[in-house]
Amino acid sequence: MSEAIKVRGPGKVLFGEEEISERVAWMGRELARDLEGDLAKDDEDAQSHPDRVVILPILTGAFVFTADLIRSMPLKMSIRLVTASSYPGEATTSRGARLRGVIPSDLGGRHVVIIDDILDTGNTLELVRGLILEQNPASLRIVVLLDKQVPRHSEITPNYVGFEIPDEFVVGYGLDWNGYYRNLREIVTLEVE
Repeated sequence: MSEAIKVRGPGKVLFGEEEISERVAWMGRELARDLEGDLAKDDEDAQSHPDRVVILPILTGAFVFTADLIRSMPLKMSIRLVTASSYPGEATTSRGARLRGVIPSDLGGRHVVIIDDILDTGNTLELVRGLILEQNPASLRIVVLLDKQVPRHSEITPNYVGFEIPDEFVVGYGLDWNGYYRNLREIVTLEVE
């Protein structure tokens, strides 16, 4: 049964454009430093492989965040896309994680970085992480822009978090409601009646 809500539009600004930019750049530098440490430990066979670092953004919400994050990472990397959905249409609560594509099948021995816009229930990240771990990656890191402070059943703990937020539905900077508001430069609450 779908929940009928009336949306007024964007509400209060939680994080402004400059604050987001500074935090994402810092996260990119930290992630790159940690990956460089892992890459230095790889054996000679792994060092000769061109796809040692694989970035896996979960679309569609993470595309703006990912674009800014990787520009702060001076590493050779490949980017593969994962499409998942947990907030279909006008929903403001998770309807459960569903993959809408396939996970790349050649991640064994690679340093894999999952990037997601928001950690809410943890179901999407738990699903994607499990499928990647089956392939035996050399390392696996999870990066989230937002960590919503809610009880969750999942045991997902991200390695890098941009911001913690209260239990509010947010839009902007790639996050949407029903396909709208991704283009906002700030992260704002969504006002509903």
